[in-house]
Amino acid sequence: MDKSTVVTLVSTTYETDEFGQKTPVETLFDVFCELQSVSMSEWFEAGRNGIKPEYRLTMSQFDYDGQTEVIIFGKRYGIYRTYIYKNDNIELYVEQKAGVQNG
Repeated sequence: MDKSTVVTLVSTTYETDEFGQKTPVETLFDVFCELQSVSMSEWFEAGRNGIKPEYRLTMSQFDYDGQTEVIIFGKRYGIYRTYIYKNDNIELYVEQKAGVQNG
């Protein structure tokens, strides 16, 4: 397994300001992974459910902490599914979706 691609996992927490408003605060965490296209069966099944899958990332499950977004080559993707894989790895399935900001 070639885990030579670096991606950035995005965690969002919320801090309350002096007015009681919650402000999002992002924490970025770079990890090494194997980057692959999704399988044809994943693409068709996800498409039936309105999901537009792009990639499958395989990384150490110890690097993943429930993040819902990832940055790949400067572009943000939403994580729509995870799968615990052999040898303490996890697969993240990602899609481009509305509401995920790029830039």
